[in-house]
Amino acid sequence: MLALLVFLPIAAFVAILFGAPARLTAIAASTLNLALGIYAAFTWQNDCWSFSVPVLEKPALNLAFGFIDGMSVIMVLLSVIVTLAAVLSGKAPEGREKLYYGSSLLISGGALGAFAATDMFFFFAFHELALIPTFLMIGILGRGDRRAAAWKITIYLGLGSMVLLAGLVWLANLAGSYDMGRILAWASLGGKPMIDPASQKGIAALLIVGFGTLVSLFPFHSWAAPAYASAPAPVAMLHAGVLKKFGLYGLLRLAIPLVPEGLQFWLTPLLVLLLGNILWVGWVTISQKRLDLMLGNSSVMHMGYIFLAIAALIAFPENPLARSAAIVLMFAHGISIALLFGLADRIERNTGSLDLQDLGGLAKSAPGLAFLFGIAAMASIGLPGLANFSGEILVFLAAFKSYNGSTGLGPVQIACIFSIWGVVISAVYMLRAYRNIFQGPAVKATESAADLTLADRIPATLLVLALFAVGLYPNLLLNLLIQVP
Repeated sequence: MLALLVFLPIAAFVAILFGAPARLTAIAASTLNLALGIYAAFTWQNDCWSFSVPVLEKPALNLAFGFIDGMSVIMVLLSVIVTLAAVLSGKAPEGREKLYYGSSLLISGGALGAFAATDMFFFFAFHELALIPTFLMIGILGRGDRRAAAWKITIYLGLGSMVLLAGLVWLANLAGSYDMGRILAWASLGGKPMIDPASQKGIAALLIVGFGTLVSLFPFHSWAAPAYASAPAPVAMLHAGVLKKFGLYGLLRLAIPLVPEGLQFWLTPLLVLLLGNILWVGWVTISQKRLDLMLGNSSVMHMGYIFLAIAALIAFPENPLARSAAIVLMFAHGISIALLFGLADRIERNTGSLDLQDLGGLAKSAPGLAFLFGIAAMASIGLPGLANFSGEILVFLAAFKSYNGSTGLGPVQIACIFSIWGVVISAVYMLRAYRNIFQGPAVKATESAADLTLADRIPATLLVLALFAVGLYPNLLLNLLIQVP
């Protein structure tokens, strides 16, 4: 069953290449995958979700999929929700339907394969598969200085992947296996560490830099905002919303259980870097004059909060909140940023501009668009009742879970206090953008702009429902994380 979920988008991509109707095929495959993903959330402990085919004998490589735990389920669920919304949201340039919808499906298939893989080699390989159409879509169908953006993201993520691959190969060689389930089971036995502390420091450094570059950890972040600003809507939605979570997923899945001592050695530098995401990139976001660049930098900024949860888990491995906080916020951010990029694309198509100074009064002619964008903006800020608030409050609680009054504030708590200012920064740039776009007198670009059609409202409503569902009842996700596979 899980192999079907992973390969269905890839099979639909192949069908489109051979002449199947591009949009219809993409919608059908994405809808079916959403149904499978929801079914998986209820039945993931069933053996029907396991799949393995031997590929190579030495070293032993298996094309293997499975739900190691509830984190994999949540990431798959995020992928299928955003995929359907992305396919429904964008509008393919005339004559480019095959490239447009086929590439979106291939990105989705790569992300699903990475989150579902239980073999370390294919965990890496599926992510790289998803990057290929990402680069092509930005370079061919992007806007603005798309070629420079495509080259920049290719170089940054290519180098990051090479560093990551070195860390994964080193890890697999020391563990003697690429089977993630076997390695994690070995590591959980306790007693003598599986990997010596000196090697852990080196592997941890490679994994932090490799995964961190893919996640846009400061200062390896400068590729992200230009790439998202230039990317077609489905690519921005899928990469910022889904594929960028691969690095965070990798740190939680592999680095924390396998090289805990190495990560603790690098904890202080990691705290400094994540504050760079929240504070430095936050100030950069405030200075943006275009909505797409603002959203791109905002996405980079909010990665800092997830890294803060990871840092809390590194500092105190028994922290009962930190892992759940990171995963809930990964899901929440993926949904909210996908919604924002989808609606930003609609603003540009309706008005012809994303420059904040060229917009104003759009709520008068497009109240539906203003309402949905307002929900997305409030989610990004962290308004209670929406999923981002559930994730962020868990992060802050996790940071102080290990606080000891007799010893005073630790590095994680100090970083948390500084990071709370990011909430203020988020409110400044997001509310200002909403005011500039939707409030005040209408301007030439907005006075006759069309509102969202029914077809536009469907993907946005799907994402809004996900935000409210997790925001009002976060146990929808948390219950998946406490179940034992």
